[in-house]
Amino acid sequence: MAVEYERATKPEDLTRLFVELENAGDAAGLAALYEPDAVVAFPPGQMTVGRDAIRSLYEKMLAAKPHFSLEEPLPTVQIGDLALTATPALDEAGARAQVVRRQPDDLASHSRST
Repeated sequence: MAVEYERATKPEDLTRLFVELENAGDAAGLAALYEPDAVVAFPPGQMTVGRDAIRSLYEKMLAAKPHFSLEEPLPTVQIGDLALTATPALDEAGARAQVVRRQPDDLASHSRST
């Protein structure tokens, strides 16, 4: 059965979608936000590479059932299909930044099989 996730229509949508999926405990949905070979600079001082590793990272993180708050986005910097989004963190992290790429409308990875 395929699970359909809401798609981001602009880079700023990703922060909201991320918080909604985190608070729902949906590690697979979080991983679906990433390209197959994406890199996450987490845990601190390390890099998590690839969608499968990112899903595993979020499964471990979400096991503690944390609650996340939506952080107000800073202005987005965009050139072509790439954008830099950021939010000032509400915790001691300082800031969060993401480099995102516009995906083709027909990209199959917006749904996943379970």
